[in-house]
Amino acid sequence: MAIPFIINKVLLNKSVHIQRLLSNHHHMLDLLSMRRMWYQQTMFGWFQIKPMTSSRRVQDRSKNKRIHYLEIVKEKWKILSKVLFLMELLKKETEMVIPLRSLDKYRKQLNLPKPHKITDFIRKCPKLFELYKDQRGTLWCGMTKEAEDLLEEEERLIEEQSTKAVEYVTRILMMSVDKRIQLDKIAHFRRDFGLPIEFRTKWVNQYPQHFRVEKSKDGVEFLELVNWNPAWAITELEKRTLGLNDGIGREPGIISLPFPLKFPPNYKKVYRHGGKIEHFQKRSYLSPYAAARELKAGSLEFDKRAVAVMHELLSFAIEKRLVTDHLTHFRRELVMPQKLMRLLLKHFGIFYVSERGKRFSVFLTEAYEGSELIEKCPLLLWKEKVLSFIGYRGKKKEVPIFSDLSDMEERDIIEEKDIIEGDTEMEDTCADFEEEEIMGGLDAVSPTNDDELEISHVCNSYKGTS
Repeated sequence: MAIPFIINKVLLNKSVHIQRLLSNHHHMLDLLSMRRMWYQQTMFGWFQIKPMTSSRRVQDRSKNKRIHYLEIVKEKWKILSKVLFLMELLKKETEMVIPLRSLDKYRKQLNLPKPHKITDFIRKCPKLFELYKDQRGTLWCGMTKEAEDLLEEEERLIEEQSTKAVEYVTRILMMSVDKRIQLDKIAHFRRDFGLPIEFRTKWVNQYPQHFRVEKSKDGVEFLELVNWNPAWAITELEKRTLGLNDGIGREPGIISLPFPLKFPPNYKKVYRHGGKIEHFQKRSYLSPYAAARELKAGSLEFDKRAVAVMHELLSFAIEKRLVTDHLTHFRRELVMPQKLMRLLLKHFGIFYVSERGKRFSVFLTEAYEGSELIEKCPLLLWKEKVLSFIGYRGKKKEVPIFSDLSDMEERDIIEEKDIIEGDTEMEDTCADFEEEEIMGGLDAVSPTNDDELEISHVCNSYKGTS
């Protein structure tokens, strides 16, 4: 009886041992499979999360590929944008003066985060802005006679250039696939194309022979093309290269023109990619004004036409420079690739992307000789004139006290939300200048001391950081 009991005991222990081994084996297999899945998910997650704009191609671009004189151009206009914002803000006020405490809400647009003082910024432009103090001791900001004259000059120039602005807006509608574009999107380019501040409310209704405003069912306003103008269905590149003045008598179709290329003098890799560049330049492409709905995204023809569209839009701009964020809004309307930034970076000789600040800017390289535009329109010359009024060195002036500010004192009591409530044009002004709100540019731009702002310091400071 003892022998069978012992045999059963041994067999039972052996089966338990085998079950343990099998369970451990399955446990190990589960761990290995989970580990493999974790690695795959993690690696896939890395590829999913990593955005294109933070890759080495954009953020860590080599110094040999960076165009320093175009970076200086961007910093220079960033200073001007803050001044123009304040001028337009004051222009909206009844007496063109505003309480200083009301400017605190515009710190973001003025690029003045605390503890920087708004008074320091105003004092750095004494030829354009003045500080006043009423009998209650409240500080007010107003414009000088020079600043008021500059705004009147701008209005006159915009009126004189209105024919060209109408042409550019119409040609953008002609390039669009549905011959209509959302009005808010075009408003992003108000200053880039020389459009007036009342662009949405008045200007778009003054040219019914070219375009009209239509509202969709959900209340979104669109600007629609009224009449196709064959004289404008010709690219700026064709005008300069072939000497064509208009497109009357010809339908927009296939174009076989190379794009002008301009590389930095110290950029050596152009020889390495010479074959690809030559192949791209010789490739024919569809005109931006021809129907492109059937083009297949990702094809060679699609990309070449997208370059042509970008070249045309930048040719319209006053500074031959646009914010890339604004351009991405037109991808569907103008039939451009989803990854627009990759296209701009790929064609480095045609476009240059500046990465300074929160929003990138793209330049048309052929339009610049060093840091200067080759051809300057009257509105650009006006901007340079305003820039010449910015900055000087000297002691702080004593703030004068006025006793005839009774109207101002009444407005000073009004709550801040009532000062600009319902002013859509003022909202447009804030949106136009929001692209230049970055403080991470140059320390020389920040008003942290009593010295007055000098544009030359910006250039020198930037060269020192390059």
